[in-house]
Amino acid sequence: MAEPFVHPSSIVDAGAHVGAGTKIWHFTHVSAGAHIGADCVIGQNVYVGNVTVGDGVRIQNNVSIYDGVTLEDHVFCGPSCVFTNVINPRSEVSRKHEFRPTRVKRGATIGANATIICGNTVGAYAMIGAGAVVTSDLPDYALVVGVPARRIAWVCACGIRLGDTAPGQVITCIACARMYIEKDGKLEGHEPAAR
Repeated sequence: MAEPFVHPSSIVDAGAHVGAGTKIWHFTHVSAGAHIGADCVIGQNVYVGNVTVGDGVRIQNNVSIYDGVTLEDHVFCGPSCVFTNVINPRSEVSRKHEFRPTRVKRGATIGANATIICGNTVGAYAMIGAGAVVTSDLPDYALVVGVPARRIAWVCACGIRLGDTAPGQVITCIACARMYIEKDGKLEGHEPAAR
């Protein structure tokens, strides 16, 4: 596997782990406690705190991943998306002991300029529209938009919006033939149908 690439303008503090094949581009700072997986791409002007970033993650330009945030494998963070880690920050009051954890599960996509309020979990393969503000947990495969973000549909693991569903109904993705069923307000995924 290829060695990680770090652009000369970037700073990776001693103690940080950067996985094989990962590329870190211009003017990025990776903190000492960061653990970044293999084959990631970290864009320009990114800050990575004392966090865990899985394998195959894409972090676009101008994103700060603050302490308390976990990005699982194959998460996509769009340009200038925002994470918080304190619910009621004050310049005069130190609240570093009050960080609320945020987890973004495998394969989720966060659109450009979206904001993820701390203390929430973004479900696997969820897709957050550009500019949305996530104020609560999101289920797997949810497609959400707006302020505050609300679910408008389900989305396939391949990124294609699924058609209308009803509880107990099986739906098949038109692009990749994966099959899903809605139960109790959640979508359960299944392997692609045999062709």
